[in-house]
Amino acid sequence: MEIKLIVVGKTKNHELINLISNYVKRINFFNKFQIIEVNSIKTKKNNENEIKKIEGENILKKIKNNDLLFLLDEKGENYNSRKFADFLKIKLKESKTIIFVIGGAFGFSKEVYAKSNGLISLSKMTFSHQIIRLFFTEQLYRAFTILNNHPYHND
Repeated sequence: MEIKLIVVGKTKNHELINLISNYVKRINFFNKFQIIEVNSIKTKKNNENEIKKIEGENILKKIKNNDLLFLLDEKGENYNSRKFADFLKIKLKESKTIIFVIGGAFGFSKEVYAKSNGLISLSKMTFSHQIIRLFFTEQLYRAFTILNNHPYHND
């Protein structure tokens, strides 16, 4: 079983990269996990829909037919940490590979939405895509600690 986090764009903040890397190592203790970066489009000659379409094509190139795909989207379902752990436990039984995606600044193309198996919201607030990487990796680590009765999570 493998979990992947596909993210649009790169982060250059070294402190943030170090924090995320720390959680990636911790997650890999429990389950194979990797972050995959795809190129973001930042040109003034492309409109919002063109940008979403190009970024969507870049995302879809990384996904296989049998993968379960969940988009991190403000319109998605909200979970508390325990419910997210339960969700993860179920989904790990359904597929060899689960992919979560953080989209670009304009969100996802309709093609990516059509391919997805669901939407997950980490908050109703808007955060930078770099910060969401950290939040998601921490919550994924927390979910594995809950599932493995590790004392990291306190209710």
